Amino acid sequence: MMTTLLRRSLLDASKQATSINGILFHQLAPAKYFRVPAVGGLRDFSKMTFEKKKTSEEEEGSGDGVKVNDQGNKEEQLIVSYWGVKPMKITKEDGTEWKWSCFRPWETYKADLTIDLKKHHVPSTLPDKFAYWTVKSLRWPTDLFFQRRYGCRAMMLETVAAVPGMVGGMLMHFKSLRRFEQSGGWIKALLEEAENERMHLMTFMEVAKPKWYERALVISVQGVFFNAYLIGYIISPKFAHRMVGYLEEEAIHSYTEFLKELDNGNIENVPAPAIAVDYWRLEADATLRDVVMVVRADEAHHRDINHYASDIHYQGHELKEAPAPIGYH
Repeated sequence: MMTTLLRRSLLDASKQATSINGILFHQLAPAKYFRVPAVGGLRDFSKMTFEKKKTSEEEEGSGDGVKVNDQGNKEEQLIVSYWGVKPMKITKEDGTEWKWSCFRPWETYKADLTIDLKKHHVPSTLPDKFAYWTVKSLRWPTDLFFQRRYGCRAMMLETVAAVPGMVGGMLMHFKSLRRFEQSGGWIKALLEEAENERMHLMTFMEVAKPKWYERALVISVQGVFFNAYLIGYIISPKFAHRMVGYLEEEAIHSYTEFLKELDNGNIENVPAPAIAVDYWRLEADATLRDVVMVVRADEAHHRDINHYASDIHYQGHELKEAPAPIGYH
């Protein structure tokens, strides 16, 4: 009997203590931090912390990265993130703000205009001849479609020319992972080429505004060329690089014709786009002609790199055995 009464007394005391602790707990601590679902509770804590940080850092603006100044005008505001990732604040050498996020000052360069534009690889083997005449056969429909609209022609050319470097770099990247070996720098070199060609496209987009059917053509051509080049590179890298070398030779020819039209006054020599001035470190008063000159020099360097890569394969070596010409513009 005494044992039973003792157990009941202890149980009642335990319940009373639990009730008192619960009341004190909820009075001393904010409810929002403890009313958390059993599943996903940690995620809710993260969200609440982010909301608190966001409120404190964006108290003058709205949540969409835009704030309104005293004059009622909208100003761009940095996006606040819980993860603490903040973009770098970059300035030019003269102290002015760097406005491009697609490339940085240390990625800019002055093109080598002294490069030999007349170099040509004479096809001797059957794969080389096939690559050469494949590229030559593509000039006729291109001439027929674009006529003398060299701005639009350059835009189309760059959407195609930016594909091989990305495909080659991607496949070499996977190969390096599979074989646990270095690439000799060729992954970076080929991706540099693809990025450089993409910057050509971004530049000519400022000069020639493509029509809807030209945009549709870009989608079609890029889809076909990407898959065809991917298969070709898997089967024979030396053939793929040789074909790109001939493609760059055609690009040099196209830009030379572009320059002739500019010199003859058939195309207006407008001021160079701001993105081109910063990317190639051109003079402030540079014109479209200056842009075409540096782009043509880039194409000549890409011609050299791809013919060189093909020669390495033809001599029975792999690309990793020859140091890649990284930064060779």
